[in-house]
Amino acid sequence: MIEIKISKLSSGEFNRGVFASRDISKGELIHEAPVIPYPNEEHEFIEKTILADYVYEYGANHTAILLGYGSLFNHSYTPNATYEINFANHTFDFFAYTDIKAGEEILINYNGEVDCDDPLWFNE
Repeated sequence: MIEIKISKLSSGEFNRGVFASRDISKGELIHEAPVIPYPNEEHEFIEKTILADYVYEYGANHTAILLGYGSLFNHSYTPNATYEINFANHTFDFFAYTDIKAGEEILINYNGEVDCDDPLWFNE
């Protein structure tokens, strides 16, 4: 259903993105990304690595590294996908927010809410 390809939205050495390998219907589950959570007070160590750009808030007291394709979705303020934290399964579940055509890049809003247009932390 999804594959990693070169993204025109990314630049630099690792310009990858997640793409639909078939048509995906609105509301369809795209990917369940397992998490490796760690306490927020340990984030200072992650900040010294490239992983700092790939982590997600995981509740009030934790941050998480997402496995699978979870950390490879690129950002858009007009995303075609969204995600929900599934604490019971320790996954981030990615869903199609709109119909997505085969070959289209799957994009999420890094702010968490589909319609949030706050500046991103790495652009401040």
